Amino acid sequence: MEVYLPLILDGATGTELQKVGFTGEVCAEQWLLDNPEAIIELQKRYIAAGSNVVYTPTFGGNMIKLEENGIFNRTAEYNRRLAKLSQEAAEGKALVAGDIAPTGLFVTPLGYATFDDLLKAYEEQVKGLEEAGVDLYVIETMMTLSDARAAITAVKKYSSKPVIVSFTCDENGKTLTGGDVEAALVIMQSMGANVFGLNCSVGPKDMVGPLKKLSRYAEIPLAAKPNAGKPEMVNGKTVYNCEPTEFEECIPLYAECGVQLFGGCCGTDERYISTIRTSLGGLELIAPDPKVKDKIICATEKHVFEIDPSEPCGNILEVNKDLPEAIETENESPSSFISVKLNSLADAELLTDNMYAMEKPLCIVCDDPKVLEKMLKSYQGRALYEGNIDRDTLEGLSKKYGLIY
Repeated sequence: MEVYLPLILDGATGTELQKVGFTGEVCAEQWLLDNPEAIIELQKRYIAAGSNVVYTPTFGGNMIKLEENGIFNRTAEYNRRLAKLSQEAAEGKALVAGDIAPTGLFVTPLGYATFDDLLKAYEEQVKGLEEAGVDLYVIETMMTLSDARAAITAVKKYSSKPVIVSFTCDENGKTLTGGDVEAALVIMQSMGANVFGLNCSVGPKDMVGPLKKLSRYAEIPLAAKPNAGKPEMVNGKTVYNCEPTEFEECIPLYAECGVQLFGGCCGTDERYISTIRTSLGGLELIAPDPKVKDKIICATEKHVFEIDPSEPCGNILEVNKDLPEAIETENESPSSFISVKLNSLADAELLTDNMYAMEKPLCIVCDDPKVLEKMLKSYQGRALYEGNIDRDTLEGLSKKYGLIY
């Protein structure tokens, strides 16, 4: 099946399943395996309305979420079976995207999970989706960079298929942890995402502002999948008050920002997809064209930084008992980034413990590939590198973690 942009994604799954009997008493994944016709009929309606891509019903299909619902040692199996339902619905008329969503776990200092914990949870899910033969992957409704980084690493380990990464944010472009969504874009596209997008949280008009911010740094196509307005409680029920006409008004605005994949999230149905299809008729798309081309673009977990390529490495911190104070001093220095020398795996662990205090991007000064990779796993931004590690090794770490060297 040949693929051309623009692509129309699907609409809501959860809110539509609630209309046909899903109550949440069991997890959606189990309910759909018991009631397969619900997802098959829904996705057929989306395809008939114009969707070129449907998402597998595996939003809660990572190992962490399944185990929370009492499903153990069956992650790959559940994802494989659920993906087959979407393939049955698609009948070769639409692409099937393996859907991956948050684990709900936080890494230090906000929680106790490690990068490897998250990676293991997603690897089991990806194995099942890849066995089913999905056409691409969508890592969606991301709220933290730790989840998103682990998810894309898992996909890249087992598949060479395209990957969409989509975050959720407020109308100001802020994620759950207070980061700028532009930082997420910079980090994800450096790790190999083929598309970056926004979904959920806000209605179509409120998504325009954050999308405009993304267009400054986007080297890859953007995607937009807003809710049908902000959810409101009416008589104990969640309702969405944005009509399909509001979607129609926003499609040209999205296209001006570089959006080339369009869909709907919570509260939308096939009417919204049909409206998107109509709105795209004759609409000229704008290819990604980042506005900053003469700077090194790196990021912390929360912010993007534009660094002059000629800026020297500056003061290099040592990992010792004075590290917290040294980081505070460097935060106030004229340097655009903070350089830290790592001599051992223990150094990487200690720097990880102090990462929360860093307000600037990290430059890792290191000559040991194992130490460098350990640090890259735990660093939630896009790091720079200084040292003598061979170029082939650095190239591999750059593709995997977005390292700038």
